[in-house]
Amino acid sequence: MINTTLCYIEQDGNYLLLHRIKKKNDINKDKWIGIGGKFLENESPEECVIRETKEETGLTLLNPRYRGIVTFVCDQGEGEWMHLFTADLFSGQLQECDEGELCWVPKKAVYQLPIWQGDKIFLKLIENPLQPFFSLKLVYDQDRLCQAVLNGEELSLENC
Repeated sequence: MINTTLCYIEQDGNYLLLHRIKKKNDINKDKWIGIGGKFLENESPEECVIRETKEETGLTLLNPRYRGIVTFVCDQGEGEWMHLFTADLFSGQLQECDEGELCWVPKKAVYQLPIWQGDKIFLKLIENPLQPFFSLKLVYDQDRLCQAVLNGEELSLENC
């Protein structure tokens, strides 16, 4: 299992998203995702999300909030533990990203973009200010979400 981070940076009712259109052989090709990446050796989740955000956007996170952990299981490669963050305070100037196009997207419009089905589940969780830290397991068969388990309880996929 690999460890990654993902952060949804918020400003004025928008999320800063990365439209993944530049990398070859990218499992996220053409999808819209938050900001993040793989851990370096000996990094904490907070150190990783701050470093990855700076590398991908030019922004320095001032208040990353650790919201949950998402366990990805898929038939296409190694499993992943994704440490999920939100942030709404940052400094610096937005820069170009070599992995795709950065864009501020209204929160309600995100669901109409090409995003992973499981992303819709954890986006709803992080949009709830009363939602405590959570553990979410997402099982994929290629691009199809087969199972979602929130804090040990299986979710119905009909409303995802």
